[in-house]
Amino acid sequence: MYLKTIDFANYSSIKVGQKEQVLILEKGDKFPDDRYLVGGANNLLISPTPPALMMLGKDFAYINQTDDILEIGASMPTGRIISYVKKHNIGGFEFCAKLPGFLGGLVAMNAGVKEYEIFDILHSLQIDNRWVEASSIAHGYRFAKLEGIVTAAKFKIHKPFDYELEKFLATLRSNQPSTPSAGSAFKNPPNDSAGRLIDSVGLKGYTKGNMAFSPKHANFLVNLGGGVYEDALFLLQLAKERVYQEFGVMLQEEIILL
Repeated sequence: MYLKTIDFANYSSIKVGQKEQVLILEKGDKFPDDRYLVGGANNLLISPTPPALMMLGKDFAYINQTDDILEIGASMPTGRIISYVKKHNIGGFEFCAKLPGFLGGLVAMNAGVKEYEIFDILHSLQIDNRWVEASSIAHGYRFAKLEGIVTAAKFKIHKPFDYELEKFLATLRSNQPSTPSAGSAFKNPPNDSAGRLIDSVGLKGYTKGNMAFSPKHANFLVNLGGGVYEDALFLLQLAKERVYQEFGVMLQEEIILL
């Protein structure tokens, strides 16, 4: 293990944060229990005073294939996963094509597109160096109760890769802004959409400093350039307050605040 300085204003997808000393872990290292694990920082908003941080290193970025099982390390980027499954004609991963980040992050939040989620195709997870069947792990819409650090995942191999499904799912994400963001700011309430609610209370395109709710998609908190944590937090709290006052719905953050 070793310490690495990471500037989250450059590293995180929302481009908010500062330089932090992050502990990088490789295979054989003992995972400390006094640090918070981060990955690709694609749904992360770093405060000026985050907890001590750690990250899985390159030892956990791998893909191993046996006859009917695909094992993927938690530090494997989704782009490389998609390239691999396309090359080997493996299906089930089509929804990952437009999801940024690392496998570990996808698992931790049960990431997906519409009804397609990562837990739908999971066989098992390596948590704290022991394999656990995915079916025994409590999970749901954008959450998974992992109770430990995921270092790898196994998937049953199914063929073929469905290029038409990949294309269809990509169109569902075509309305997302290209401006730096952390993905969806809030989880969708049951039978509704956070974007619709935020738009309905007049916050679509609303700005505070250099942070804003995107005029393209109201549920995307975006950085217009040089945005800061305090303004991002202000907007998140404002949206929760207005939506609750107007609709009686308490929005829950999908973005992780540290």
